[in-house]
Amino acid sequence: MLYAIVLFVAAYAMMLIFPKYRAQIAIGFGLLFVLTGMLPVSQAAGAIDWNVLFMIAGMMGLVQLFIDSRMPALLADLVMEHVHSIQMAAVALALFAGLISAFVDNVATVLMVAPVAMEICRKLDTNPVPFIISIAVSSNLQGAATLVGDTTAIMLGSYADMSFLDFFFYNGKPGMFFAVELGAAFSALILAWIFRKEKTRIPENGTRTEVTDCIPSLLLLSTVIFLILASFLPEKPVITNGLICMIMFVVGLIHHAAKHRPLDTMVEPIRAIDPETLGVLFGLFLIIGGITNMGIIDALADILVRLGSGNVFLLYTIVVWSSVLISAFVDNIPYVATMLPVISGIAVAMDIDPAVLYFGLLSGATLGGNCTPIGASANITGIGILRREGYEVRTTDFVRISVPFTLAAVIPAYIYLWVIFGC
Repeated sequence: MLYAIVLFVAAYAMMLIFPKYRAQIAIGFGLLFVLTGMLPVSQAAGAIDWNVLFMIAGMMGLVQLFIDSRMPALLADLVMEHVHSIQMAAVALALFAGLISAFVDNVATVLMVAPVAMEICRKLDTNPVPFIISIAVSSNLQGAATLVGDTTAIMLGSYADMSFLDFFFYNGKPGMFFAVELGAAFSALILAWIFRKEKTRIPENGTRTEVTDCIPSLLLLSTVIFLILASFLPEKPVITNGLICMIMFVVGLIHHAAKHRPLDTMVEPIRAIDPETLGVLFGLFLIIGGITNMGIIDALADILVRLGSGNVFLLYTIVVWSSVLISAFVDNIPYVATMLPVISGIAVAMDIDPAVLYFGLLSGATLGGNCTPIGASANITGIGILRREGYEVRTTDFVRISVPFTLAAVIPAYIYLWVIFGC
């Protein structure tokens, strides 16, 4: 177990120190876990979340078709008509991304909203890095608001037999949705403060961009609808969301080829599938699979239980804030999967309603990924988009926005959930 911890810490440290080589570092350490036997070869394929990889690849290609249609430019024009400054544009886009992310996967949300932000920044000649970071962290926040917003929310709903409406009202009490929205309100104020110097007024533009093709927009909207509908299917294949995104991209590619005729026009949408982003995620899945197989996540869960045994408030506090810390570096899916049965057993032993611990776990684990550039797939995707546009994101650039945003979102939710479900 010690060697696994050393490799894990070294991998994350190097990815933070050398952001230009995150993909190579992640894949290298992931393969090292396999070669050393800490992740058996027979389990390597199962450790990789192919659903996420296919979903990101399909959405990247589909979003490129969306960009080529000029629809993001039109949406940027519409946003700029209704906000008066760069500051308000940044906050509005983050809130818009959050709203979508309550019903659609966080990564898909970033891929849809980021092109609009990039177009606004291009027109206003301003740095897009803080815009994209704000969109990514806001997407992560709202993913916990509903049953269909994030994989961890789906896991909790399935384990605790919660329905879609239980996230709004659980046992007659206002539920997780309102805790997240409370955090969103405070985090929006933080974003407004972060962008406080961006008071430049957005100039009025008398003309709007003309959209050249509406089909990519319809395909993107259809993808969103199918992703929502798929979340209600019982016992669906784990790769369902990825297949939806890839199929929609292929349909869009065929339409694009039929409209433009020369086959070489298909190259650009395919090239939009960023191997750097996919490489980082591929390597991280192997790394997380390795430390999970070596029992590190189980050991962390056991430590949390021992620290808070006998005191519900102390245990709740430990669950929330340790989940924030752990999820800043560890994929929250295996962590949540491990902690759900642990919390269930604690609730039975202490004869308490597990709701406060369940929601506390979801809040901390979902938001903790916001703390670092590699803590969530949405963050990695956003950084990948910026890198393709020629912008390098330093860790300090990211945490300058992500840490105050996370604290502003977690603290109100932490208090709210205890008052509603713990007292």
